[in-house]
Amino acid sequence: MVRYFLEMGYDGTNYHGWQVQPNALTVQELMNDALGKIFRCPKETTYIVGAGRTDTGVHSDYFVAHFDLPHAILTDDLPHILFKFNAILPPDVAVYSIQPVDENMHARFSAISRTYHYRVSLRKVPSRRLTHFVPYFVPNFDKMNEAASLLTHYTDFTSFARLHTDTKTNDCFLSHALWREVSNGEWFFEIKANRFLRNMVRAVVGTLFEVGRGKMSIEQFQEIIEAKNRCLAGSSAEARGLSLVDIEYPTGRGFQRTLPIVSLV
Repeated sequence: MVRYFLEMGYDGTNYHGWQVQPNALTVQELMNDALGKIFRCPKETTYIVGAGRTDTGVHSDYFVAHFDLPHAILTDDLPHILFKFNAILPPDVAVYSIQPVDENMHARFSAISRTYHYRVSLRKVPSRRLTHFVPYFVPNFDKMNEAASLLTHYTDFTSFARLHTDTKTNDCFLSHALWREVSNGEWFFEIKANRFLRNMVRAVVGTLFEVGRGKMSIEQFQEIIEAKNRCLAGSSAEARGLSLVDIEYPTGRGFQRTLPIVSLV
């Protein structure tokens, strides 16, 4: 078997996340269907594995997935396969590259880190209505950054984890969590870790908004982290502002990133 990595991206507005679900349209379902059509094999025998799952309505500027084939694709045929993927897929899903990798590379388990951005616009911009959250208050970003800086001092994020999941551990190792201003009135929150729990980033952002609007102190935010109780944290922020923007893999195992890293931190 030969393993191939795909670099891709999608607008999650119309999808119930990445992972296949019964009676709901997902990005993985579209990719599996496209793979079956391209290589003319039954749908049930084709399967694409993603780097992780994204929630309903969450976007991915940069996503990685893999699939296996019994025989190698000729190098000269790779551009043609790439063209077929994008011809079959709808306009809100795109594949950027296809490349063979070491057989032990795994889109999910080989990833070293993942980075998310949560985008906020302080004014209503119709062209960004699907990618930016517009709060009904003016957040205090200095206070939100002060609270966010505490996150890197902890590893157990049970307080921001979805309840009743089969996750074996709620430990994540964050390297940074920071709000930055892109331009006048536009901000984004960048958070990077080795892994994230389901709904974790949106729960973190929603709780930081409570700090930013003066409803929660820095000390209370810290107490919530330490309490390991999801019921104490704030509501999850809207999905439309969140996008997975980077996934990092180890070097020297066949995978070469072709897109520039969008992180600004």
